[in-house]
Amino acid sequence: MKNFKKYYIIPATPEEIYLALTTEITIRLWTGDTVEIDPREGGEFSLWDGGITGKFLELDPFKKIVQEWYFGDQEDASIVTIKLHEHKKGTSFEVNHTNIPEDAYNDIIDGWDQEYVGSLIDFYTEE
Repeated sequence: MKNFKKYYIIPATPEEIYLALTTEITIRLWTGDTVEIDPREGGEFSLWDGGITGKFLELDPFKKIVQEWYFGDQEDASIVTIKLHEHKKGTSFEVNHTNIPEDAYNDIIDGWDQEYVGSLIDFYTEE
């Protein structure tokens, strides 16, 4: 298993990003896909038409989200911690993704860069 940590800058406030990660209608807008989400600790979610499923472990509004992720036929959960910090250009989005299967690592990293954070950046840049 591998780990991944990276910082991104997104041109929106931490409040906007937090809501974009925890509000069903907003997630549908920036992903373009079917979403099911129960944004409370212990609540479950499904993103990208079920490509990623999991549950919320911790929610600190506008600052931090910790989730347990499963993708594909993965049996062991990955843990995703997202921290949001104010930045002069919007929000510093810190992601720490642990327990990534080695055979899926490159695809997961591409997913963070392109689909997940890339889509958020595009969504807030095109407003």
